[in-house]
Amino acid sequence: MHQDPYIPLSDRFAEAFSLALELHRDHIRKRGKGEPAGPGIPYIAHLMSVASLVLENGGHEDEAIAALLHDGPEDQGGEKTLDDIRRRFGDEVAEIVEGCSDTFETPKPEWRARKEKYLAHLRKTTSDSILLVSIADKIHNLRSILGDYRRLGDQLWERFSGRRDGTLWYYRELLRIYKDTAPARGAGLVAEMERIYRELTGLVEGSSPRA
Repeated sequence: MHQDPYIPLSDRFAEAFSLALELHRDHIRKRGKGEPAGPGIPYIAHLMSVASLVLENGGHEDEAIAALLHDGPEDQGGEKTLDDIRRRFGDEVAEIVEGCSDTFETPKPEWRARKEKYLAHLRKTTSDSILLVSIADKIHNLRSILGDYRRLGDQLWERFSGRRDGTLWYYRELLRIYKDTAPARGAGLVAEMERIYRELTGLVEGSSPRA
């Protein structure tokens, strides 16, 4: 019986996981003002989920490593952290991480301009690896938004700089780009993202007061 070849993850993946934990050890997922008290979700959970989605959709080790580290430079050290990633894991990983980052500046530029710039970058990229990791990142974020919206309702939008309209606009534009540019191995993720987005917007529209 034919079996697909399996290439086990190497010690590089373990090293990347250790670095991701070091970079984000004290970080928790976003929580808005006034949300119910409770334990925060360690940020590493998001990075693990993104790496899992990459591997489950045909990603190779460098892509999975980039998934673990994709927020490192943006949130912890900028170009210096990216240079460390390049030194330890190579150019391919560093280029994927850079391609999935919308800024290395501190403080970060204004939200809308930053997101417009990232969308323009995605429209131009020809890297299947960047697109796969980016899709995995955004679909996990959107899954979390949907689950939290069910729990919190419109209070959820207080945690996002773009609030409700900006956040929905951003994911709508991302989805449009992914539908045009995603590699074949990302097709299932794009289909799931569209389903989640439609469910979220249906809930939002159903809860909005009528004019």
